[in-house]
Amino acid sequence: MEQQAKAPQDLRNVVNFLRSSKSGMKVRVGILSGKRIDYFKGRSAAKALLSPAYAKLKNVPPVTSEADAMKVMAGLLPFAFFLRVERGSASSSSSSAPKLLSITPIQQFAPLDYYAWFYEGSQWTTYIGGVAMVAVMLAGVMFPLWPPVMRLGVWYISMAVLGLVSLFFALAIVRLIFYIITVIVASPGIWIFPKLFADVGFVESFIPLWEWDLPKKKSRKRRTEKEQQISTTTVEVIEADSGSSRPSSRNARVEDVPEES
Repeated sequence: MEQQAKAPQDLRNVVNFLRSSKSGMKVRVGILSGKRIDYFKGRSAAKALLSPAYAKLKNVPPVTSEADAMKVMAGLLPFAFFLRVERGSASSSSSSAPKLLSITPIQQFAPLDYYAWFYEGSQWTTYIGGVAMVAVMLAGVMFPLWPPVMRLGVWYISMAVLGLVSLFFALAIVRLIFYIITVIVASPGIWIFPKLFADVGFVESFIPLWEWDLPKKKSRKRRTEKEQQISTTTVEVIEADSGSSRPSSRNARVEDVPEES
């Protein structure tokens, strides 16, 4: 947009910060004119400008209070990096579906309003990725023209990668067969490399070497025991307080009444 090109460099730095992951802003996805678009809440942007990460930036407007943050965000509105929108209902019957957005005629900045992004941020990573993809495609197409030494090296590397993948699948099959045998012979069974498919590092995937397939303890029992202990303690305290503070006039007495003749 022409308006964005006219923005001063300090305000452009603010926008690049807000559009990056360093800001920690909560960005949501909505639908504007049939297209998906990112939007945020004004309070989230003000909070990002008050963060320590923003204070470390250079060549940006100083922000020391929430009023300063609101002033900076209001100064960005004329350059159309983002525009104030109204959020409507969901685009489909699902509750998690993106909300419908519409641009409001009155543009002002408020912490409780929503704003749609019309700026994608710095594109240098996209350009580098595109150039790298083209280079890889050209290298693959020109593979017959490579020197024999390079082609031989690529062949060795591909064979090594294929061997590692085959070894991984073979290990998965062997550990499954071994587990089935141990379930029959020595229940509950033994897993070789129990963390092989866990979300851990490469080295941690092979530690420990084996482990019994014991069922995990349910945490509900612990919670129930804690709740029972808390409730028992509360009842004891109430009974103790009621026993000491109850007036003597309220103590019930049972007397024998003689029958009338």
